[in-house]
Amino acid sequence: MSHTLGIRQAQKQKTRQALLDAALGLLEEQSLSSLGLREVTRAVGVAPTAFYRHFRSTADLGVSLVEEALGSLHPMIRTTVSAADSSEERIARAIELIAGHVDAYPAHVRFIARERHGGVQPVREAIRDQLARFVKEVKAELAKDPVSAGWNDDDLLMLAHLYVDQMLITASLFLEALEGPREERERVAQVATRQMRLISIGRHHWLD
Repeated sequence: MSHTLGIRQAQKQKTRQALLDAALGLLEEQSLSSLGLREVTRAVGVAPTAFYRHFRSTADLGVSLVEEALGSLHPMIRTTVSAADSSEERIARAIELIAGHVDAYPAHVRFIARERHGGVQPVREAIRDQLARFVKEVKAELAKDPVSAGWNDDDLLMLAHLYVDQMLITASLFLEALEGPREERERVAQVATRQMRLISIGRHHWLD
């Protein structure tokens, strides 16, 4: 009996993931607000009623896509801002990690960039909540750094916001350059490096 239940659960999870993957593919060409559940189920080859065994609505599916796109990034973000031998090492590591993530998951990055200010409120809120978690985690890592000695919570939070915003901007720029020549990607990396360096310089002199 338990074996049969295990097979059914595995099949259910497989169908759920297929719906997420199909939706992500369809969202390459449109926004979530215009996506119909029949489009998604047709792409997977299941009946429209099967959709509701996994998601309450397309908005609910969109929230799950947000979790899939951003949920796994928390360890990467913490690694990016954790203490390093030098600020240059930290910046180089950040650029490398962001570029690698865009290369590996362009559809997820594109989805977040489009829906962050899109027309589906639960999805906007899910993205906002994930980004707020990133800011808190970055703030916690920055607080451990000796450079942060003497900083108050408000200033650390402001700095964390700057880093997270810069990471989002850099990801969007790498996404735009994804299909372009290598020189364009190198230019994005150079600009992002200079921008993060400026934040770092300001950080070191904030209490002067």
